[in-house]
Amino acid sequence: MRLKLMQTGIVALLSLSTFVATAQTSGELTFTPDAAGSAVTFSLDATMHTVHGTFALKKGSIHLFPESDKISGEIVLDATSAKTGIDARDHKMHSEIIESDKYPEITFVPVHVEGKIATQGKSTVQIHGVFTMRGTQHEMTVPTDIDISPDHWLATSHFAIPYVQWGMKDPSNFLLHVKDTVQIEAKLSGTAPSK
Repeated sequence: MRLKLMQTGIVALLSLSTFVATAQTSGELTFTPDAAGSAVTFSLDATMHTVHGTFALKKGSIHLFPESDKISGEIVLDATSAKTGIDARDHKMHSEIIESDKYPEITFVPVHVEGKIATQGKSTVQIHGVFTMRGTQHEMTVPTDIDISPDHWLATSHFAIPYVQWGMKDPSNFLLHVKDTVQIEAKLSGTAPSK
């Protein structure tokens, strides 16, 4: 009888240990980017040169379960912060192209992730989601490299936005020609993800 109770207890402890280990590896992780340590830049090829600019991160958090493709949250950029370093060009960008006074936020809402995200170390995944700019939603897949250490994380994404196809004005004229696609690089970082 005592032996049977001991065996039952051992089985129960092993089951509990398995449950705890599973919860620790598949539990939700929350990534909150630090605005000061994050950067979102863009580049647009034009006649004889390339225009470079920046957006400021306004807010955001991403929630995911490492053992599944579940992901949620939102990343919000401040559209009014966009700048290229030339006042006249920036004024035209804000008033005629991105219309930041009317649409002050640019958002990305992840829907699911393709690929496995390691809780420590480097991972490369595809994040599928909805990108909203000038009030219009667009489905998008964002290739992302993620590096997680015990006290810090960094996510780097490179993707293209076909802004003319999305209904924004083409700033080209008879003297200047620019491409109809803008390249985006987003580097978001923060302290260790919370559980």
